[in-house]
Amino acid sequence: MFSLLMKRMKPLVSAFALSSMIFGVAQAADKPVKIRVQSVIPVTADEIVMLKDFASDVSALTGGTVTFEILPAGSVVAVADTLDAVDKGLIEGGFAWTHYWSGKHPAATLFGSPAAGAGVGLDPFAWLSWFQYGGGKDLYNQLWKEMKVNVHGLILQPVGPEALGWFKKPINSMDDFRKLRFRAPPGIPGQIYKEIGVSAVAMGGGDILPALQKGVIDAAEWCCPKPDKTFGFQKALNHYYLQGLHQNVVNADLYINGTVWNNMSDAQRKAINVASEAALMKAVSYRIRENGIALYQLVHEDGVVLHDTPKEYFTEYANAAQKVFQKYADENAFFKTVWNSQRDFAKTAIPFWAQAQRANANITGAYAKVLADQEKKAKK
Repeated sequence: MFSLLMKRMKPLVSAFALSSMIFGVAQAADKPVKIRVQSVIPVTADEIVMLKDFASDVSALTGGTVTFEILPAGSVVAVADTLDAVDKGLIEGGFAWTHYWSGKHPAATLFGSPAAGAGVGLDPFAWLSWFQYGGGKDLYNQLWKEMKVNVHGLILQPVGPEALGWFKKPINSMDDFRKLRFRAPPGIPGQIYKEIGVSAVAMGGGDILPALQKGVIDAAEWCCPKPDKTFGFQKALNHYYLQGLHQNVVNADLYINGTVWNNMSDAQRKAINVASEAALMKAVSYRIRENGIALYQLVHEDGVVLHDTPKEYFTEYANAAQKVFQKYADENAFFKTVWNSQRDFAKTAIPFWAQAQRANANITGAYAKVLADQEKKAKK
């Protein structure tokens, strides 16, 4: 029996050995490629931890023929010039969020930070479904042509939803919110806040805490529990609202100079694509764990008070998002094409996903309540 089995397996073993040998020869023939990637954030950030993990996967899959060197923000060019530097070949790669470049094209927002789920109900998982199977990836590749930059992009790190933000005292209604000067993301998310009467102030990350301390702004947002805790918001403010819409979907991506990308072998490009697909789910898993630990520490060790966002916020912000997106769709043909694609996808995907998410929310909410009840009993 054993000899018969081995006899039947022999062709498969031979085929595997042959394919492995061919793959090894292909790797040996590939020219070494070193990609220097300048990030727009410090190299200590969680996003860079995940970027280095992606780079390690690529190196392993290419037999070490493709390697990445991660450079600190501003090490070669100013942060705002990162994409242009990749386009010109001053650096081989860059790392940021697509909506950073919405000044070059407003449709960048629909890939990097589609506020309020692009106004059509997309959460991070639904957005990824659109991107991978609803035509989003082709439109993403077209975006760089619309910008007229020699760049190949790879979305690596979905996250969201980001927190509404940090406040000095509780906000019980939108009227309370509208009385405050609020640091909000630049671009379309901030424009939507202004549409609902919130005084949105755009400023760089390094300016936020000093502005809070000087009273230039009253409240602020940055990201999620882990980055917010690292940032140090809990030292200045202690009322935290997790549920926000301005960046309920946020995607960080890698940019490779188009000439560098085209000069790589098919096997090298395939390895990078495979690693990028794996990075999407790895980023989600990493964020759930790290943000969960950080939120626990904020509440139980740092004295942060967690609140629910006023219900009217969601209706007001979502309606304003529709209005702002429609304005851009009327003004820009490619923005309209991308938004219509997301809207068409949402017609069938969102009714299903909304029902499925109720089950997810019920089971997670039920266990969160169990933990909260146990904590209350322990304190008595």
